[in-house]
Amino acid sequence: MTVANAPALTSGDAGTTSRRHPLSEPAPGRPHRRGLGKYLGLTPFAFYVVLFLAIPTILAVTTGFFTEDGRPTIDNVAGLFAPTVLTAFGNSFLVSAVTAVVGSIVGALVCYALLGTKVEGALRSTINSLSSVLAQFGGVMLAFAFIAALGTQGLVTKVLADLASVDLYANGPWLYKVPGLLVVYLYFQVPLMVITFMPALEGLKTTWAEANATLGGTRFTYWTRIAFPVLAPSFIGGLLLLFANAFSSYATAAALVSQGSPIVPLQIRGALISETVLGRENMAGALALGMIVVMVVVMWGYSVLQSRTSRWQK
Repeated sequence: MTVANAPALTSGDAGTTSRRHPLSEPAPGRPHRRGLGKYLGLTPFAFYVVLFLAIPTILAVTTGFFTEDGRPTIDNVAGLFAPTVLTAFGNSFLVSAVTAVVGSIVGALVCYALLGTKVEGALRSTINSLSSVLAQFGGVMLAFAFIAALGTQGLVTKVLADLASVDLYANGPWLYKVPGLLVVYLYFQVPLMVITFMPALEGLKTTWAEANATLGGTRFTYWTRIAFPVLAPSFIGGLLLLFANAFSSYATAAALVSQGSPIVPLQIRGALISETVLGRENMAGALALGMIVVMVVVMWGYSVLQSRTSRWQK
């Protein structure tokens, strides 16, 4: 049947009819609001970023290039190559790398074990809640907990010495040095990996496993050709996040290590509260500059990997 006088379809009318949302364009007779008014809601957050992030960062970067009386100098930056500072950076890299690798592997295994539990079950909810709390548990409280448990006079130390004749400090007070930081940092690194990596595992679709089985694939081919390539960016991104978290941690190390400055954050504390080399009064700013460079590189890599991972989690 032919319809007479049918209106001709234009190129924009072909296919499905698109409709604009009533809020996407201004109502007739009402001017469309433009300009800076629509960004007023971001003002409190912008104020917070500028006051507590941007200004301290600028001060930390710029003060390293000036003497105490305001004259330009590069002596502070040259001090970054002093043996003690290089050792502190090396220890910071060691602590961050070891705790990031171990924490990411253990955390990923915990996430894999949780896949066999119910999503809304009591076990997974409990572990997720504990991970969220323990990932933020640090500073003086965490240091005190380890000193009370594993210190030279700690409960576990005394129990092992009395019941099993095991001396945890036969080779010295390891808890108050770099080896102790490795153990203490893992306490919050593993929970952080759990809450970071779990969404990526949950993003694995069952249809992918079904398609693999339909095409004759095995469990091995599923993990090596589908799951691992999809999870790799998220895993590496979580590893970088753990590295940055450990590299910038200060309060726990400051409360645990009372003598010396084995890592960079403690070096900055020493430069601020103790006597410095003549001409390097702003050495803390140079140390902060070195940390900022490392953190920018690490977090840039993390953001790139997260952007690649996000498409698999939709």
